[in-house]
Amino acid sequence: MGSVRAVREDLEAGQPQPLPDVDTLFSQLVRTCIPPHPIDVTKLCTEIQDIRTKLIKLCGQAEGLLEKHYSTILGSFDTPLDHLHLFPYYSNYLKLSSLEHGLLSQHCPNPTRIAFVGSGPLPLTSIVLASYHLTSSIFHNFDIDASANSMASKLIESHPDLSKRMAFYTNDIMDVSGAALRDYDVVFLAALVGMEIEEKMNVIDHLAKNMAPGAILMLRSAHGARASCTRGGASHLRGFRCSSVCIQPTT
Repeated sequence: MGSVRAVREDLEAGQPQPLPDVDTLFSQLVRTCIPPHPIDVTKLCTEIQDIRTKLIKLCGQAEGLLEKHYSTILGSFDTPLDHLHLFPYYSNYLKLSSLEHGLLSQHCPNPTRIAFVGSGPLPLTSIVLASYHLTSSIFHNFDIDASANSMASKLIESHPDLSKRMAFYTNDIMDVSGAALRDYDVVFLAALVGMEIEEKMNVIDHLAKNMAPGAILMLRSAHGARASCTRGGASHLRGFRCSSVCIQPTT
């Protein structure tokens, strides 16, 4: 944890803007946390738990700023989706989306309607899934930030297919009714939704009570040292039965 603490202190000394020095620090953090470490973060001392909480918030803030930065760049092109490779972690999204589609196809191979909660200004998971894997599904993207939805919708508005199959809604998912949620075969829950564990549990409880029977909840979680960077959710799935788990070794 010494390396993680040092990176956190360096990050807190500045602002997590998408700048070379900041990117270097986050890359150092990722390299530190990706190798498997037998750490149960719930059993760490209070001081380390506080450091972890601050680091998760910093990582979330940095990810949001990075997505806004690159969404602005991509939105400046006439055909933004032809330039997604400019985003430095695009290849990671390709790998993750392929893995997630593989899991999903075991339980719901042809979903008609999909909700993505916390889609943000650069909804790469929705875009990749809609473009390469679920090419006839309807995607409804929810985010509480109207400006993020405006940026995201600009990315797909010139695409002849995705502009017809993707929509963006500015809503807190906690305010979305059960009648609306029951229309979806699959709900994706972004890692940045619920930065505090109580908030994430409330969202999961709301989905459990209101999603259609048999509908699938997809979410990304983190274990071991990786949980120093993001708030996991897989251990708090009250109201859901865990059907499949897939380990991503490189991201």
